[in-house]
Amino acid sequence: MATPSNPQKFAVEVKPSAIDGLGVFAAEPIPAYKKIGELRGEAVSVREARRRARQQQRIMIVEVSDRRAIDASHSQDPMRYTNHSCAPNTVLRIQRGRVEFYAMRAIAPGEELTANYGTTHHEGKLECRCGAPNCVGRI
Repeated sequence: MATPSNPQKFAVEVKPSAIDGLGVFAAEPIPAYKKIGELRGEAVSVREARRRARQQQRIMIVEVSDRRAIDASHSQDPMRYTNHSCAPNTVLRIQRGRVEFYAMRAIAPGEELTANYGTTHHEGKLECRCGAPNCVGRI
């Protein structure tokens, strides 16, 4: 399934999310600790990424180093729709400048893929809608 033009290792689908807007959902079982896919997009400076983030309600930007960020706002990769959760089932890892998602546990078909984005450009001003029992309330 994964090719240079398609970094997905497992089938996923984008559809409406109970968390926020669109989400990405497992379309097949995903085993624990396996790479699911990548977030790709335009490489920009961190300064430019932060400028763009101030102008967007839904931010699809990840800083991969002190100098470089990936803006997936116009990407076709489904992983850009991975919503935040305080009880995530995936973890985001930066590997050689790539933004990769890995399953933290086995994920069932139909389950929404989520990640804890930690400190974000929202700076705690955005209400978290993840619904997790341990939700911190803001992101």
